[in-house]
Amino acid sequence: MNFQVTVQPSGRAFEVERDETILSAAIRQGVGLPYGCRDGACGSCKSRLLEGRVIHGAHQPKTLSAAEEDAGFVLTCCATPQTDCQLEARTVPGAGEFPILKLPTRVLAMERPAPDVALLRLQLPATQNFQFHAGQYVEFILRDGARRSYSMASAPHSTPGSIELHIRHMPGGKFTDHVFGAMKVKDILRMEGPFGSFFLREESDKPIVLLASGTGFAPIKAILERIEELGSARPVTLYWGCRSQADLYLHDWALQAAGRLPNLRYVPVLSESADGWTGRTGFVHLAVMADLPDLSGHQVYACGAPVMVDSAQRDFVARCGLPDDEFYADSFTSEADKHSLT
Repeated sequence: MNFQVTVQPSGRAFEVERDETILSAAIRQGVGLPYGCRDGACGSCKSRLLEGRVIHGAHQPKTLSAAEEDAGFVLTCCATPQTDCQLEARTVPGAGEFPILKLPTRVLAMERPAPDVALLRLQLPATQNFQFHAGQYVEFILRDGARRSYSMASAPHSTPGSIELHIRHMPGGKFTDHVFGAMKVKDILRMEGPFGSFFLREESDKPIVLLASGTGFAPIKAILERIEELGSARPVTLYWGCRSQADLYLHDWALQAAGRLPNLRYVPVLSESADGWTGRTGFVHLAVMADLPDLSGHQVYACGAPVMVDSAQRDFVARCGLPDDEFYADSFTSEADKHSLT
């Protein structure tokens, strides 16, 4: 038995099959709902249920608390309708614009800009027209059916026919151990995408804060390439937080981008002090707040560790006046994060 979900205030309606989540049905039918991990770990898809009843699958308690659930909030990525439903959620123009494809990719090049970071260049098949927004991610389908998600670090125009990925080695990780061990140029990987609603809202003229921690720099880099391609006059400040100077694995690239783009300011921030480092130190989101105590007229795009993303959203909204709907995030949830579900 199928149920109908209607999204307010847009009025967009779509069918959800039995035992299908709201988000899966929306993605399948090209309905642009906000989302990130699709695993109940990041909270990007949190919406309010106005009418109807759903059952939730496994998710992190901190992502949707019992109090939030009692107040009518749902995670569309793991909520299965039991009746027709009315959902309050902001639709994301462009999120369902491109078809989701399963396709093989070939490893074109591998670099190690830092001991624990690999840059992969993957060739896309010429027979499939893989389209995506700068900032979206793909999922690799492993031999046992497991999946691993990585954001694309290149905008579509910057590497035609290929994509770039930034992969941090997680010792013991099923996929990253392979990348840093046995993987070689010309290997074939199987992937699916594009996924995610993390990409530039191009209709706005507000100043932009790009906020990254670690390899969360990957989709931020893609968005910055898109901003450059558009020739946008919007002021942009890029904050990149890392533990040590060595972790700023594309520091020179960011400096060169700031040199090319008159509207771009680049602020690297280290959480650990280092000999010879004359730049900013501390938590990266606090550096933003020190420089921009009033964010009421800005858009923020944040990507990286969940603790950084959560802290930034909480403090920017509560203390800097950022409108909650102008904070866009891609929280890099690890497999360990996803396995601590209820």
